[in-house]
Amino acid sequence: MDRKVYAAIDIGSNAIRLLINYIEPDGSGQVAFKKAVYMRVPVRLGEDVFTTGKVGKLKSKKLYDTMQAFALLMKTFDVDCYRACATSAMREARNHRKIVNAVEEKAGIEIDVISGREEATLIWEASGVNTLMDFDRAYLYVDVGGGSTEVVVYCNHKTVYARSFPLGTVRILSGTVDEKEQKKFTKWIAKIAKKYQPVGIIGSGGNINRVFKLLNKREKDVISYEELRDLYLQLNSMTLEERICKRGLNDDRADVIIPAMTIFLNVASVSDINQIIVPRVGLVDGIVHRLYRKAKPAIS
Repeated sequence: MDRKVYAAIDIGSNAIRLLINYIEPDGSGQVAFKKAVYMRVPVRLGEDVFTTGKVGKLKSKKLYDTMQAFALLMKTFDVDCYRACATSAMREARNHRKIVNAVEEKAGIEIDVISGREEATLIWEASGVNTLMDFDRAYLYVDVGGGSTEVVVYCNHKTVYARSFPLGTVRILSGTVDEKEQKKFTKWIAKIAKKYQPVGIIGSGGNINRVFKLLNKREKDVISYEELRDLYLQLNSMTLEERICKRGLNDDRADVIIPAMTIFLNVASVSDINQIIVPRVGLVDGIVHRLYRKAKPAIS
């Protein structure tokens, strides 16, 4: 097959991401996904939506500018196929239809506002996850985003549950998390843990990826509950400025990393799991792999 160029856009509650992949033969009869471009722009749509119920003018302008830039990059790299998905913040924004239409008019990019269940499934489908598991055991796949947390339960070689909860880092920072939702989340995790007895958490999202780096982990390393707890206590004792200056965190990461770690610690504690596996993949990876699988018969 000839080399193909696929692109994925994730319009999240905290950031907007673009991934452009080259997909080409690897010489062994398989295909290789090679990253050509990865960009992350911290627009934080959730700051508006979770407090006012809609995307405001300033955030809308930043979104339009970002999508126009992404459109030019996709054109420059001769992208064959793309998909743009919007998640929690756009799902809840009262004016999301107006925003989606404006993006298509200004940037020529069509946006799919996807459900939490589809988001969880796409993340799960990202390449490399299956190689990290013992298929005879159960695992919790947990993706913590700005507006929601997606959980996939994998057991006996298949996905048995995929569920989305309105618990995200930007939502927590904005003070708009419903206490009932937090209790519902914890109760559900406890119920799942009792039924399936998962042996590990597969964690995804920008924050757990950053934790992985802060702990100087290497590929295929795992994060223990104790390591995550100790790093949380260390970072939580620092001011925002200290996290930026002393630990090298970006200013748009230094605040959200704390509630993200809290969610992972809660899941690990409630389910009595001591290891977190971090494949360092996310929604954009899942979108690209879905695009490839759908197009495969035509390009093989």
